[in-house]
Amino acid sequence: MCSTCGCSDDGGVRVSSVDGSVAVPEPVHGDQHRHLHDGEHHDGHQHEHEHDDDGRQHPHDHDHGGGQAHSHDGAHDGGQEHSHTPVTTITLEQSLLARNDLSAARNRGWLAGRAIQAFNVMSSPGAGKTTLLVRTIEELGERLSIAVIEGDQETSLDADRIRRAGRPAVQINTGAGCHLDADMLRRGLDALNPDPGSTLFIENVGNLVCPALFDLGETAKVVIISVTEGDDKPQKYPHMFMAADLVIINKSDLLPYVEFDVDECFRQARQLNPHVEMLAISATGGAGLDSWYDWLIKNTQTPASHAGAQPHPMTSASQV
Repeated sequence: MCSTCGCSDDGGVRVSSVDGSVAVPEPVHGDQHRHLHDGEHHDGHQHEHEHDDDGRQHPHDHDHGGGQAHSHDGAHDGGQEHSHTPVTTITLEQSLLARNDLSAARNRGWLAGRAIQAFNVMSSPGAGKTTLLVRTIEELGERLSIAVIEGDQETSLDADRIRRAGRPAVQINTGAGCHLDADMLRRGLDALNPDPGSTLFIENVGNLVCPALFDLGETAKVVIISVTEGDDKPQKYPHMFMAADLVIINKSDLLPYVEFDVDECFRQARQLNPHVEMLAISATGGAGLDSWYDWLIKNTQTPASHAGAQPHPMTSASQV
């Protein structure tokens, strides 16, 4: 379950093969499907029993999923006392994110060992992620070996667009989930099996909230916003912009027709993240794409890698 919004991450997740066929969802396994012991039951109750020397059970605490802990003294005389404690959601969030970070570290090692540069592309729905990726494939296809993992709640529409552009893609459908996590990416990598030395784009689920909190093991995070969304997005969604390595303002060809101050958006983003790089482009009109390609080429140039190598550090690109 997502520690941010409560969406289901595992149930109903489907990962396609490169040819677009969808296998039966993989069952949850490993530490995500561990059996609970020591008095921890699947019904959400945690029981801690104390025994006297005679073997009889006496005071026991029940930690109920509803967030109430009941302490019984063993004598149910109608006047029993109850002590109530809140559910420790912070501990739960830390546990979920720690498990994700462990999977992300494994992904990072796998990618680094094959000299694959992976870019986690995030935005709200309709900002132009897929359009930019298709154009990048069309114009850089002879310079970069590009593969794509697509994330959406439903459909394979975006993966189909990538395949029509001539590059391998797998689709991850998250069902009720609002973001990709590191384990989903691992499954996507298994299905895609990108070539060593290639460039991998991970198009995350359209959402400016939850994807920012989940490390996938990527080389860099690229955030795209469009001028039709308003220039206050960094203030409204600070975690996303604090996590970004590059922010792209897309649909700049529409600037004459909308109220969007590019300089103000840049200023807000750099207040949150002084080192973030920012570009203004039009994925359909072509304006600014050379700056995007320059950034991408610089950050996909890596020395020969070997299994167990550390991820290549991000190189610096000119800031707008």
